[in-house]
Amino acid sequence: MTYRSNRAPLSPTEDARHLMFDDLEKLGRILVETGDVAHGFIQGADDMDVTCRDFSAFDPSRPLSRQGSGTLDALRAAKEEILPLLAASIGPRYLGFVTGGTTPAALVGDWLASAVDQNATGPEGSVNAAVEEQVINWLCDIGNLPRDRFDGVLTTGATVSNLLGLVTARQWCGEQVGVNIDADGASVLPDLAIFAASPHASMIKDLSITGIGRNSFVKVATLPGTEETDLSDLRAKLEASDARAKIVIASAGTVNATDFDDLNAIADLCAAFGAWLHVDAAFGFFAALDDRRAHFLSGLDRADSITSDGHKWLNVPYDCGIFLTRHISVLETCCRAFAPYLETKAIGNSYINRGVENSRRFRALPLWMTMMAYGLDGMAAVIRANCDQAADLAMWVRTHEKLELLREPKLNVTMFASVGSDDDNRALLDRINAGGKTFLTPTIYGGRFGFRAAFSNWRTQDHDLAIVKQAIEMAL
Repeated sequence: MTYRSNRAPLSPTEDARHLMFDDLEKLGRILVETGDVAHGFIQGADDMDVTCRDFSAFDPSRPLSRQGSGTLDALRAAKEEILPLLAASIGPRYLGFVTGGTTPAALVGDWLASAVDQNATGPEGSVNAAVEEQVINWLCDIGNLPRDRFDGVLTTGATVSNLLGLVTARQWCGEQVGVNIDADGASVLPDLAIFAASPHASMIKDLSITGIGRNSFVKVATLPGTEETDLSDLRAKLEASDARAKIVIASAGTVNATDFDDLNAIADLCAAFGAWLHVDAAFGFFAALDDRRAHFLSGLDRADSITSDGHKWLNVPYDCGIFLTRHISVLETCCRAFAPYLETKAIGNSYINRGVENSRRFRALPLWMTMMAYGLDGMAAVIRANCDQAADLAMWVRTHEKLELLREPKLNVTMFASVGSDDDNRALLDRINAGGKTFLTPTIYGGRFGFRAAFSNWRTQDHDLAIVKQAIEMAL
């Protein structure tokens, strides 16, 4: 196929566009070479330094050239200039934050999503909305949430999902007292009180974004030695509040201790005091797949809204957040978009009316691919293995004369420190990460500075755990 035949001479601007048509002619070769580069990076992640400590060789101030050189040259430049300076976060020993590594099936889904380039706004002319609906139904099944009561939307991540939780909750609270925040603004809500014991940093950020204010929540006590909500203190603070609009933020897997709130008890309190219950289950949602830990999520079906993530423990590519709610019509009130060109008679969910973005990536496809490829048993096997790895590391720390376990892991995160001072531990963490064999993130727990090892990757195996222990030993 050619795009140059029978054409009149082109202006410089039109001529530059020929690079794109040339690339289209060579697309097969481009995709093969891209696959080779990607395959090399993925296969090499086991042996790469887990993080890059020095990327000064990359100059972000370099000017953009007027003339391009085509995709293959750009691919070679990326291979030489960018890939060597990346973190091997897809690899088995990246234990920072809560970071999954894409499964092969999810990678295929993500590449297909880019190739088909669907603007996944709704059902007009494409099956993309039905695929998202099916994925959300499957997610409800995983969390034991009745499909006839819960619905939702895929987002960019937990920050946006928590934002949707706040916005939907605030609208619902307004409706309970006879005002319409969507139409008239937050100022018409006479009073709003938010109660939280261990809110995630993204929720604090969302309090700012929504105009509620980072400091404008009632801090609820935690049970001694945990990040779990103290029910007695929550009850006392709900009773003491004269606010007519109330939101309670609960946790199903806190980031540090992976603690789970007693969701049934909190739901009882929310029912008694007329409060909306939002549950942040960014990664803890998938504990439902481990029959040894599924009971932690008892009462999740009583939540008004739920946040989770696909790019954490489901190991699909960034970005993929999950928002589920029992009040889908309230969410659509807050997020609906108006324009003549958006009108449609097509049957199906208009996801443009359920989230922040009007233009949406087809992020349901990577989820659909990995769920189809590996099924419930495959996903559950990853959850169980990662929890076992966290327990194994905790056992090793517990018996080590120079290390101290900060908290028994309930899920997939092990928190520990050396027996030295906080300054000693900061220096130790630097040495561990500088070794390149593993990557841990810092934490403060029980007033102590320590380390978090978060096992979230499907690729992590027993021999990787041995390498992690050796890296820590060598840094001591």
